[in-house]
Amino acid sequence: MFDVFGSVKGLLKIDQVCIDNNLFRMHYKATVIILIAFSLLVTSRQYIGDPIDCIVDEIPLQVMDTYCWIYSTFTVPERLTGITGHEVVQPGVGSHVEGQDEVKYHKYYQWVCFVLFFQAILFYIPRYLWKSWEGGRIKMLVLDLNSPIVNDESKNERKKILVDYFKDNLHRHNFYAFRFFICEVLNFINVIGQIYFVDYFLDGEFSTYGSDVLKFTEMEPDERIDPMARVFPKVTKCTFHKYGPSGSVQKFDGLCVLPLNIVNEKIYVFLWFWFIILSVFSGLSLLYRIAVVAGPKIRVLLLRTRSKLSEQSDIENVASKCKIGDWFVLYQLSKNIDPLIYKEIISDLAAKFDGKDVV
Repeated sequence: MFDVFGSVKGLLKIDQVCIDNNLFRMHYKATVIILIAFSLLVTSRQYIGDPIDCIVDEIPLQVMDTYCWIYSTFTVPERLTGITGHEVVQPGVGSHVEGQDEVKYHKYYQWVCFVLFFQAILFYIPRYLWKSWEGGRIKMLVLDLNSPIVNDESKNERKKILVDYFKDNLHRHNFYAFRFFICEVLNFINVIGQIYFVDYFLDGEFSTYGSDVLKFTEMEPDERIDPMARVFPKVTKCTFHKYGPSGSVQKFDGLCVLPLNIVNEKIYVFLWFWFIILSVFSGLSLLYRIAVVAGPKIRVLLLRTRSKLSEQSDIENVASKCKIGDWFVLYQLSKNIDPLIYKEIISDLAAKFDGKDVV
């Protein structure tokens, strides 16, 4: 198992300097790790075995397996209910009249690993953009002030550099902040788009998949249709045509077992709940961001929360001079600088804004 997921260990590395927030990390770190891990899992024959095994007379099994894997298999939706072994062979597998009974083809399974990996790339794009735009600014401003063990001479020198930078570049950080806000919007658009994308990939089954699975357990056994068996059947049918000895076309119906769908059905149940939760929190985060941009008092309150050791008058003084970009930089610095040192920085900034000399 460690061999399968060893390649995602690098994504678990904790950044020394925080340049985003917890929800942002849920998108580019947690979700990317989950999707890549699932992509690796569905390609691991060590735990799943062959992705498809077909049974048919007179056709070599390997040929049948390859053909049905490439050209898809099918189930009969009207045969999803019934007593297994009597009325139907398996849910969705039973006798049907060609041209009359509805047939559902399943073509997605050979693409699952690629789609999961592609989704992981999409979730990482906002992070890539923000990291490129951010350019290491917060890391340079922190100047090792995130360590409480700093000698006074070095600490005072670094504080002075930071305070002078902030005073000289006041009101020049709006573009920096709004780039981050754009990435937050991209995160929200991406997760909503992913829900529609997976729904299209699974022929319109994903949008209600998780809720259908929950409802399934509450229905009567004779009436309920397992949504996991409908979307990810474990046994399907496959039709193979070839020329006979006289040149006539011969038709062969075979049964195909899809062990991979045992994993696929669990993966997409988890992803349904994960995407829904992520989209809800992302939407709430955007409302929070709008309130922060529009409400100066909210920014003062948040800065006070991040700098509990600072004097309230100093925080209000600094916040009153800051625009949204300046506030955002100060807020990000509060996550990375030792609280005692951050208190001194706020005090020095307040004094600097009042025209006083800072020692």
